[in-house]
Amino acid sequence: MATLKDIQLKIVGVKKTQKITKAMNMVAASKLRGAQEKAEAFRPYANKFAEVLGSLSDRIDADEEHAPPLLVPRAEVKTIDLLLMTSDRGLCGGFNTNLIIKAEKFMKEKAEQGVDVRLICMGRKGRDYFRRKKYNIQSEHIGIVGGKFGFNVAVNAGQELIDAFLNGETDEARVIFSEFVSMSRQVPTLSQIVPIVGVEKAEQAQEAEYIAEHICEPPAEELMAEMLPKQVYVQIFRGLLETSTSEHAARMAAMDNATTNCGEMITSLSLIYNKARQAAITADLMDIVGGAEALKG
Repeated sequence: MATLKDIQLKIVGVKKTQKITKAMNMVAASKLRGAQEKAEAFRPYANKFAEVLGSLSDRIDADEEHAPPLLVPRAEVKTIDLLLMTSDRGLCGGFNTNLIIKAEKFMKEKAEQGVDVRLICMGRKGRDYFRRKKYNIQSEHIGIVGGKFGFNVAVNAGQELIDAFLNGETDEARVIFSEFVSMSRQVPTLSQIVPIVGVEKAEQAQEAEYIAEHICEPPAEELMAEMLPKQVYVQIFRGLLETSTSEHAARMAAMDNATTNCGEMITSLSLIYNKARQAAITADLMDIVGGAEALKG
């Protein structure tokens, strides 16, 4: 049975842990506000960018042979680049685990189909996991998600994927990121970014009641060739913003739960301490009474 001193030391240790988790919760909440504002501000831009591409594609009367390379899917997919976005730090609940499970499931499905998946890791947690599993890691980008990053990060990663596709090294490129839905819900999302999908002609868009016609200069063909790579960069940058916001939200929730658990543990240890102290006092009184009775005898 633990002594009173041992229980006291445990209570002191848990109280210190509670202070740390509470401080980490406040830091995550502070970072979350800024990251959420950036992610929500970028979403309309990404949507409008895709809308402009759709409007431009309506003006290009080119068959598949003369279409921009980034729009033409390969007849047979043998190699896929997978860009996985995770955090560099832990203590954020199941955030990284959910993303890793999503990536591992996708890689196993493609392996069964005879497709080789080359992994590009953004984040230390994903890289460390798949390095231990001896997976094919093509490249890595550390110290990005969860910190301060600019659009150039997405440009560098996107250009790497585009070059591999155009050179024939890969047939597709996909990204796995965490989409921020709410404070309590972050959804691991798999999206194809090369070849570019979702650029529909105006007559094919069934849900849209009205598609604006954009006046552009230079001609639509030249502008389309210039904007298609930027669409890849935009998708990657949006994924980074969403994943960064989701990480802060997950860490905030995890630290809040940890702080609550510390409080419950302190209460439980205090009850144990009081019972042990009461038992010790009772034992001392019994010794005193026993000694007094012995002296009388």
